[in-house]
Amino acid sequence: MTALINNLHHEGAREVCRAHNDRPDALLEILHETQKADGHLSDEALVTIADALNISRADIHGVVSFYHDYRREEPAQHQIQLCRAEACQAVGSEALAAHAEKKLDVATGEKTADNKIGLSAVYCLGNCALGPAAMIDGKLIGRMTPERLDVLIAKLMGAPS
Repeated sequence: MTALINNLHHEGAREVCRAHNDRPDALLEILHETQKADGHLSDEALVTIADALNISRADIHGVVSFYHDYRREEPAQHQIQLCRAEACQAVGSEALAAHAEKKLDVATGEKTADNKIGLSAVYCLGNCALGPAAMIDGKLIGRMTPERLDVLIAKLMGAPS
């Protein structure tokens, strides 16, 4: 059933806005806190935030789509982020990304069919001297190789060590 956008409401997002005194200048913090609570930013949450802060839905969409930290759908159980910036490209990150896509049978920006692993690109993890760099479930890993990545993927998928 289709819901009218003006009828959407998210009580958790409303509470976060209240905690920030409905201040538009607190938008980034409000989005982070709402996403932390729900795992992603739903339509209901974004409409509620726009209403509470008296800013346009277009403004909210611009902010959410600009920053890569915000998610519009439920994330995969595990996150693999591969650095694709120039320093990591110089030491093989593009080949590593191609390997990861083939191994997981997903394109960068997607998640596996069982929702276990999401694969994404980032543009600098601040570990340029140890590229190619990866971040897996928030843990920074340097000098990533296809072989190391295969072992880590197997662990994430629940294979015995």
